[in-house]
Amino acid sequence: MTSQPEISIPTTSTSTTSKPYTIYNITLRLPLRTFTLQKRYSDFTTLHSTLSSQAGAPPPSSLPPKSYFTSTTTSPALAESRRIALQTYLQTLNTSPDDRWRNTPAWRSFLNLPSSNSNHNNRHTTATSSSHQQPITDPVVWLDYHRDLKSQLHSARLQLTKRDQASSAQAQHECSAQAKKYLVKAGSMISALESGLKTLGGDSWGSQKLGDGEMRRRRDLVEAAKKEKEGLENLGNAMVAKAGLDMSIAQATKGDKDKLLAANGSAEGARKPATSGRVLGKETDRTRALDNQGVLQLQQQLMREQDEDVDVLAQAVARQKQIGMEIHEELIVQKDLLGLLDEDVDRVQGKIDVARKRIGKIH
Repeated sequence: MTSQPEISIPTTSTSTTSKPYTIYNITLRLPLRTFTLQKRYSDFTTLHSTLSSQAGAPPPSSLPPKSYFTSTTTSPALAESRRIALQTYLQTLNTSPDDRWRNTPAWRSFLNLPSSNSNHNNRHTTATSSSHQQPITDPVVWLDYHRDLKSQLHSARLQLTKRDQASSAQAQHECSAQAKKYLVKAGSMISALESGLKTLGGDSWGSQKLGDGEMRRRRDLVEAAKKEKEGLENLGNAMVAKAGLDMSIAQATKGDKDKLLAANGSAEGARKPATSGRVLGKETDRTRALDNQGVLQLQQQLMREQDEDVDVLAQAVARQKQIGMEIHEELIVQKDLLGLLDEDVDRVQGKIDVARKRIGKIH
């Protein structure tokens, strides 16, 4: 069982709005990091009523009463006493043996904790379930989400690499499914990060506003992650399309060969009656010493050699095509250069003609 975070309210501050109010700075100390949240008294009252509704019973501690005649912005003593009372309220809930209030979504959302507080080490899983969490309001939590997003994209790339190296169709399908799963999670996390940037860039309560430079840097990180995700999705789709094309070509090639062999067999059967043996006098030096099985193997070997020759010829034709295209491009460049040279010659000729006219006037 993991330890609960340390919660305290060390300081208060006053808002700069037209109607000022007191802000309570809540500090949370987790095993790996510490961050601060800003809440007002109305946020605590909303939390208290929501906890009572979601847990089915009122919390073990009560909130300090609301003051109708004195304001905490004008009375430092009242602000200090309320700060202590609110700190006691949170600490009582945090250390209570009964954890039903701490397991409610309202408690985790109020303190910006992961969606499952029973396993702090499973932050990778909770971060990916952003659709069930409140918007990100803490800059450190945003960076944690971004690290998890990079991990998801890295895992998707590894699965696509494994798919490319897999030899069986079943293994390729499993790798594609895993890669798609990681990419779907990455898409939901990108949406959560974009929503978090809107919150961190505004004046939402309970969030820490970032500077313009840091906001631009984080937007660039999200855009880079988007491009990487799109690239991985396109790569996965291209792999699936290539696999389907290869299968279609293999089936078509096999079908054409079967039809050709069947057609040749039908033609031979139509031209001459079926015989139980080979026709003497039409043997070659390579087939004369072979039995029927040996002749069949020789024919298959010759067909394989012909297929290899056709592949080599296709590669040579492809190279010739590439060379022809490069020559064509070079000719276009040379043509453009000759056009520029022709223009330069005309321009120089025009200057020479002008110079000759001036010389003629001088003489």
